[in-house]
Amino acid sequence: MADLTSNFIGIKSPNPFWLASAPPTDKEYNVRRAFEAGWGGVVWKTLGEEGPPIVNVNGPRYGAIYGGDRKLIGLNNIELITDRPLQQNLREIKAVKRDYPNHAMIVSLMVPCEEEAWKAILPVVEETGADGIELNFGCPHGMAERGMGAAVGQVPEYIEMVTRWCKQYSRMPVIVKLTPNITDIRMPAEAAMRGGADAVSLINTINSITSVNLDTFAPEPTIDGWGAHGGYCGPAVKPIALNMVAEIARNAETAGLPISGIGGISNWRDAAEFMALGAGNVQVCTAAMTYGFKIVQEMISGLSQYMDERGMTSIPEIVGRAVPNAKDWQDLNLNYIAKAKIDQDLCIACGRCFAACEDTSHQAISMSEDRVFKVENDECVACNLCVLVCPVENCISMEQQAAGTVDERTGKVVEAEYANWTTHPNNPTGAMCNVMPDAE
Repeated sequence: MADLTSNFIGIKSPNPFWLASAPPTDKEYNVRRAFEAGWGGVVWKTLGEEGPPIVNVNGPRYGAIYGGDRKLIGLNNIELITDRPLQQNLREIKAVKRDYPNHAMIVSLMVPCEEEAWKAILPVVEETGADGIELNFGCPHGMAERGMGAAVGQVPEYIEMVTRWCKQYSRMPVIVKLTPNITDIRMPAEAAMRGGADAVSLINTINSITSVNLDTFAPEPTIDGWGAHGGYCGPAVKPIALNMVAEIARNAETAGLPISGIGGISNWRDAAEFMALGAGNVQVCTAAMTYGFKIVQEMISGLSQYMDERGMTSIPEIVGRAVPNAKDWQDLNLNYIAKAKIDQDLCIACGRCFAACEDTSHQAISMSEDRVFKVENDECVACNLCVLVCPVENCISMEQQAAGTVDERTGKVVEAEYANWTTHPNNPTGAMCNVMPDAE
């Protein structure tokens, strides 16, 4: 069987599935239950400095976006960092690490962007025996207004500076948690690397308002008639997270920088996709909050079976496998040709493919009087919309066709429309243009 043991920046854990810094990791009781359920590690909910206590709202803290059958696909939260006393958290972290020495224990930290504040908190965290720290440079609400969280993560110079302090005043591995609320994720990743970070983790939550109550006209969740922006997470953010992980993994300046993948991971397949795009391990929150801690057992068994079926024996065999295939648009093969194909034996004649193509695409699907749907190859541009809207799995597929060959179904020659397209040497954008091979 595949060995799921994880060794992420020297931090070992039974598997690559960690709980992200969030409500599920706020206290000893939860973390012990998580380890017993099978999680390989946890990132303890973000600790702040000693001083005036953090005061959270005593009303609804979450908003939601639902899919079909009330499936939770997006979660918005307005909760702050831990509101429990620092010393209490430290005692509990030490006790859990003592009893679970083989599980990863990472402590998330957020203190003011001042050298003395970081210098003060690092040794007391190190004394707990924690395996590493995660710098929370991503929280978009509440703490950002106080000059912390995303307010730091949006300024590369601050990221580099604080990371350097942490490497100077602590022997623990340093993971920098990045905010997605930025134009180019590569810039903060490069800053973390310059500061000496051992790894980055991403993404933190996305700044958001999920809904507005149209009776009270206040954003939800609503506190005494008012609402506020919060942090968005859950399955809906996965595409954004995957892209940002890939951007760092394929960036020459950050090549080799270890990545802990976060964002909408709900099952083993999601985790494997993050790993294929460069993540050495993954962190999960919303799925655990939705289904409970035991969801990790599906992740473990699913990933193990997937690896066994493909002859993989260890996690590093997955990590980064998809990175060489993630390209910029102008690098795609414009000579590639495909056409849609409808399996008439599977078709239920619902007409969704026809409606989508006829109204919003290229009028490439015809409908006969007896509701038989047929692809008109001359009009089909292989946009794939019909495949996506069809309710029957595998009923419609995209069939590759070689340029210059005869389509047996139509008797027409399939030509490569972009056979002479290339990147003009004088075009700094890298855009494709129709240039003959012998043209200057």
